[in-house]
Amino acid sequence: MQSSLQAMFIRVKRKKTTYFLHCDPSETVLEIKQKLQSLSDNHVDDQRLVLVATQQVLEDHKTLADQKVENDAVVALTLKIPETGQWEDVSIEKPADYQSLLDSESC
Repeated sequence: MQSSLQAMFIRVKRKKTTYFLHCDPSETVLEIKQKLQSLSDNHVDDQRLVLVATQQVLEDHKTLADQKVENDAVVALTLKIPETGQWEDVSIEKPADYQSLLDSESC
């Protein structure tokens, strides 16, 4: 009997927003986009997911495991620009106090 894959979560970030999604490594990227559509009202065809660590654009028909997306991975969400049909650049904004948090941790 094959052991089942462990549930995991990924952090999907766009600008100042972070979505924490519980998922399974066997889920496809399309299934993840459907979860995001219910949270953000952005149609799956207008979403592109990029694995931040490698800058790899994730393919809809492949599973998270197929594309080496691991637990606690950070994935950027970019949207299609209606006027041009092009994709936004990855844009993840750090909080205004991000540097002060880093400075306080190093003390």
